[in-house]
Amino acid sequence: MSGVFSMTKPCTGLYINGEWLESNDKMKVYDKYTQEVIGEVAVAGQENIDAAIQAANDAMANRPLPAHERYEILKRTAELVSNNTEEIATLIAREGGKPLKDATAEVNRAVQVITLASEEAKRIHGETVSLDSVPGSENRMGLYIRVPVGVVAAIAPFNFPINLVVHKVAPAIAAGCAVVLKPASTTPLTAVYLCKLLEEAGLPKGYVNLVIGSGRTIGDYLVAHQGKKFITFTGSPSVGKRIKENSGFNRVTLELGNNSGNIVHQDADLDLAADLLAKKAFGSAGQFCVSVQRIYVHENVLESFSQKIVEATKKLIVGNPLDPITDIGPLISLEEAERVEQWIQEAVEGGAEVLTGGSRNGVVVQPTLLKNVKPEMKVVCDEVFGPVASIIPYKTFNEAIDLVNDSEYGLQAGVFTRNIDLAWRAAKNIHAGGVIINDTSSYRADIMPYGGIDKSGAGREGPRFAVEEMTEIRMVVFNVQAGE
Repeated sequence: MSGVFSMTKPCTGLYINGEWLESNDKMKVYDKYTQEVIGEVAVAGQENIDAAIQAANDAMANRPLPAHERYEILKRTAELVSNNTEEIATLIAREGGKPLKDATAEVNRAVQVITLASEEAKRIHGETVSLDSVPGSENRMGLYIRVPVGVVAAIAPFNFPINLVVHKVAPAIAAGCAVVLKPASTTPLTAVYLCKLLEEAGLPKGYVNLVIGSGRTIGDYLVAHQGKKFITFTGSPSVGKRIKENSGFNRVTLELGNNSGNIVHQDADLDLAADLLAKKAFGSAGQFCVSVQRIYVHENVLESFSQKIVEATKKLIVGNPLDPITDIGPLISLEEAERVEQWIQEAVEGGAEVLTGGSRNGVVVQPTLLKNVKPEMKVVCDEVFGPVASIIPYKTFNEAIDLVNDSEYGLQAGVFTRNIDLAWRAAKNIHAGGVIINDTSSYRADIMPYGGIDKSGAGREGPRFAVEEMTEIRMVVFNVQAGE
């Protein structure tokens, strides 16, 4: 371990106004595969939230950061994260249960996100407004500028403990905002590590403040606090709804759930589709919002595709996340593993058939493919958030689009077809924030606008788009008097 951080002796987890603080309440952090204790963090109280928000407001008021400083700080942070990739990836594999190769890929993506955000810090700009196009305003000149929205409350999930944190923190800093960060209670150590790197990169005190605790206590208190101006949250629709209801006049970005629909048409490259869909249904044990869940397959290729995806699924290696060859690790908790197992059993009792998988060993659920499912089954209509996918036949392409749209969610969908007309029809008619052609619903490049509709959320992530969300337009009008 480097001198910056140690898993056996981590910083406290309570970081306010540039200081690591202690608290009487502690929380243990576990290796999700072995259940070994790997760290302990301080749990925040309401008084710590008050102090963190005060520190963030004071930082913005007393030490506003010009664009070039925001750029340099984020650029140095990206370099530090890159230099510590192996250590951070190991930490993610242990506290999050994510296979090491996926954790490494996540850290690399986080470097890209921070770098993109650093560049956006220099691109924030406004426009002139031609006020003389309005009668009576001939002598007026107008322009608008973008200003920081204010203190950002960033509430992050467990499944991408660095990349989804930096998707919130880096654009906020790029926009000139200070942040109060609450990571998931199950994966706080990666956020602790990131805050140490931000500190090392020269971020002034108060611009990032870290508080750890349960969503029902400090999370709700943070959301309702009058001292912040913006909330960015990734998590479940039920919590997202509660946040929106309790956020008052604050602006919010909500990245919520999905039960991602994917179409495999009869003209598709079935080998490509089967390989990608298997990997993206079960990678990270299915614990990400755009994980493949519903696979709609044209009846003419149903048997052939089913055989191919079963074969691709059986090649995936389930085991210890720290083993470099592991493809699928544990779920985040025993309770979640038991819930996913129960959903599979309920589907089978209702007439579904298991093509492969279906069993659980402790916190590990085997990658599971189902057929003969019904629309009302939880594995179809709800978000499984586990390694389970269902294969469902269809007759016509329009029917497939309707089936994908038969959902309360709308984050992303995937479509496999060689027909450009059908691809464009899907793009125009699937109700989702993103439609991915000849790839799965899981595809995300961190530069693109990412977000959904309906129960999948509101607003968009991606550095450029998050910066826009975290800045406000301020109109400036000059009444220019004619000179002598």
